Amino acid sequence: MNNSRKYDKEGRYLPLVEEFYSIQGEGFNTGKAAYFIRLGGCDVGCSWCDSRYSWNPDLHPLVETERIIKNVIESGTDSVVVTGGEPLMWNLDFLCTSLKKKKIRTFIETSGAYPLSGNWDWICLSPKINLPPLPEVCRLAHELKIIVEKTSDIAWAEKYMALVSSQCILYLQPEWSRFEKIIPEIIDYVKRNTKWNISVQVHKFMHIP
Repeated sequence: MNNSRKYDKEGRYLPLVEEFYSIQGEGFNTGKAAYFIRLGGCDVGCSWCDSRYSWNPDLHPLVETERIIKNVIESGTDSVVVTGGEPLMWNLDFLCTSLKKKKIRTFIETSGAYPLSGNWDWICLSPKINLPPLPEVCRLAHELKIIVEKTSDIAWAEKYMALVSSQCILYLQPEWSRFEKIIPEIIDYVKRNTKWNISVQVHKFMHIP
């Protein structure tokens, strides 16, 4: 699936899964309005992924990036979140440059497994065991968000805490289908390790995209 970069090296076209104006539902920016751009393509392969439909970029049309930007502007938003899939499989320089010219803030949610492209106001790094993040992405992350499915994921989170900057905000987030079982362990851990915070997917509680 790495060949998806060959579709358009300049980022003038992107495999658009969906785009919509909504509310950020997790992490540091929870509760803030933003325009979401979900891109196709991912070879990280998390067993619990709630957006598997985005994995194969060939299933999603290559859309002119300028058209996506036009939709962003018309929505009236001041912030864009680019997610996936794994959005860094694509060159996002043109997208970010164009949005910045319109004074729109840029946010990305990434596993960090691919080199960083684009100019970002906020980088949410959510590393995965299957395909570890690159050290340079770790160093630039504003937010580290570890999805916790089982107890061992909490210990694994400490490994990546050591790779991000001291200013990076740390989150443990229960995997949605395991919420009731795993949240007591996360609460107990954060009470004993106060450098960590808890993130929950509040958009699912609110029944919004």
